[in-house]
Amino acid sequence: MTDQTAVDQRLFRDVMGTFATGVTVVTLSVDDEPRGMTANAVLSLSLDPPLVVVCVQRTGSMHELFDRASSFGVNILAADQRPVSDLFASHGAPEEPMGGFDYRLGATGVPLLAGTVAHVECRISERLAGGDHTIVIGEALEVGYDAEGADPLLFHRGRYRLLGGEA
Repeated sequence: MTDQTAVDQRLFRDVMGTFATGVTVVTLSVDDEPRGMTANAVLSLSLDPPLVVVCVQRTGSMHELFDRASSFGVNILAADQRPVSDLFASHGAPEEPMGGFDYRLGATGVPLLAGTVAHVECRISERLAGGDHTIVIGEALEVGYDAEGADPLLFHRGRYRLLGGEA
């Protein structure tokens, strides 16, 4: 047995914040109400079958909707979509559907935002406990991306960032 020392939560958050991530808005529709949340705890899990992971905070306003939803969309935001991220990072539902941002409904009825770098529409296949989050696994049903190659919006050390060129 190993001696386990508790890790300071603030330090853990700061350390994990050094990992640069893309910024997404994860969307769903429950009872014909389109909703979304900003998330950076999103990743590709598998190519065969094509699976995506989204982590949803158990105390968040969207958690109950993810329990009821059968599908979700991952919208990878473009560099000029910080206002979209900011809106969906706030708690509660916006007054207008999807905060007034342009969107279309995907094949499963989830809202897919306009102007994004890419999107993935998924059917929920599994929900797993993961500490203070629920790990939602979805099978990709439809994908698309901006063939023009728009730059993504990034998040690093608690701030939005832009690509700085190739290394």
